[in-house]
Amino acid sequence: MAVVQAGGAGSRMDVLTRERAKPALPFAGVYQLLDFVLTNLAHSGIDDVWLSVQYHGASLEEQVANGRPWNLDRTGGGLRLLMPEPGTGSLDEEGFATGNADGLFRIRDRIRTSGADVVVVASADHVYRLDLADVVATHQDAGAECTVVVTDVDLDDASEHAVVEVGDDGRVTGFDYKPDDPEGGTVSTEVFAYDPAVLVEVLEELHRELGAEAPDGDSGLGDFGEHLLPRLVGRGRVVAHRQPGYWRDLGRPSRYLKAHLDVIDDDLGVLDVDGWPMLTQQPQRRAARLEQGAELDDALVSNGATVAGRVVRSVIGPGAVVEAGAEVVESVVFADVVVERGAQVRRTIVDTGCVVGRDAVVGDLEHDLDDDHVTLLGRDVTVGAGVVLPAGARVEPGGTA
Repeated sequence: MAVVQAGGAGSRMDVLTRERAKPALPFAGVYQLLDFVLTNLAHSGIDDVWLSVQYHGASLEEQVANGRPWNLDRTGGGLRLLMPEPGTGSLDEEGFATGNADGLFRIRDRIRTSGADVVVVASADHVYRLDLADVVATHQDAGAECTVVVTDVDLDDASEHAVVEVGDDGRVTGFDYKPDDPEGGTVSTEVFAYDPAVLVEVLEELHRELGAEAPDGDSGLGDFGEHLLPRLVGRGRVVAHRQPGYWRDLGRPSRYLKAHLDVIDDDLGVLDVDGWPMLTQQPQRRAARLEQGAELDDALVSNGATVAGRVVRSVIGPGAVVEAGAEVVESVVFADVVVERGAQVRRTIVDTGCVVGRDAVVGDLEHDLDDDHVTLLGRDVTVGAGVVLPAGARVEPGGTA
């Protein structure tokens, strides 16, 4: 059985997650972030999937379509949405979960009675391809209480993840959650396999120790790296499974944009793999139209889009329009956006339904590609004709610039 945790507010994505859950963000034009974990589960043969949604859960309902794209719309097993249920638990279980370990604590009784021999727990905001049957095999062969999927990242990025120390025998010997000065670049990908009985036992043990000091509505468990994984590692039966190939956490604007630039350059063994097609729920639209005079250089253009201008190293979403004389460079344009004649969009993420007016200039290419200099336009923003928005500007959904 799998638990997909898709409830985070995604605050670091700023205006892009004001009105949607982070896993509902589009990726590569025609997919959503949630599609990656559900596709991996479907192709791995795991067909009993619990989707835990909290923040803007309704933004995911249409996307998951009762599990149909992943063959999870079935009577036995299949996809099950877990929504917050006020009034069904103790005071420390009211409201939204305060971390992914707290989220597991709130569904511990369901896990206890699930009948599963292994529980796979995964986040829903990463881009990767992984056969989870291999993870389960690693877990069972080792007789582990927990298996942590790990990958290597640049040392400069490791401090934003849980850093994992792995012995020569594959056992996890150390676990340091978001350290200020990481000693290595091996990190957790936030995919785990648990022995369900041990998971419930440790969750309840930690709650007895931490709950009394926590505020109302909070079990005290927080995120997995604060208490749950360190306690399990201390028990000595946690092993690592190495993630093969590409993996990216898209929790920040710069990483979101960089991941799109990655897949523009190369499929990276994620989007177009024989026998492992990406599965998604998408409305039907006509083929993309490239008009006379259009200029494209390393671009992904989605169904229903119309391009008459210049698009360079960018993704154009479904139904979007780039008019003649407009230029989009190193940017991600969501569905049904209009970039009018003469406008320039550079290193910018443009949310659904925006209009960038004639001769407007949004963002630039002069600054480093970091969070402070990626420009973000929220849903249904209008940028007026001739307006100049500097690199790093943020415009709230429905706003006018």
